[in-house]
Amino acid sequence: MSTDDVEESPTPGPTPFEQLGGEPVIRALVDRFYDLMDLEPAYALLRSRHGSTLDEARDKLFWFLCGWLGGPNHYIERFGHPRLRARHLPFSIGVEERNQWLTCMFQAMEEQGIAPEMRARLERSLFDTADWMRNRAD
Repeated sequence: MSTDDVEESPTPGPTPFEQLGGEPVIRALVDRFYDLMDLEPAYALLRSRHGSTLDEARDKLFWFLCGWLGGPNHYIERFGHPRLRARHLPFSIGVEERNQWLTCMFQAMEEQGIAPEMRARLERSLFDTADWMRNRAD
């Protein structure tokens, strides 16, 4: 067999984690998301679903997003499989909560300068995930 007969496997492109800029960018995004939730009256319902401090939530979302976007699996290393829906069942999540979460995250992405193409890609995926998390009929 000659080298002409061997097909090279395509080199995988950079992950969304890498395209975004890695941990510093993910941390800044998560921090802005929770800052907005804490400061903006438009996200009051969403904020009320969290405890008195957002520190633990910040870390957990950061760890989760790193792995979900193709980077280090910090969340899985600490807690095992994310089981997102099961972990969120104790919280009443309807359309309004879903929409506030998404709007807050979309605002954070825009303010952090996430490229429009990446933002659109993430918005689609995040909508699907957030909608699947709903556990209350409205």
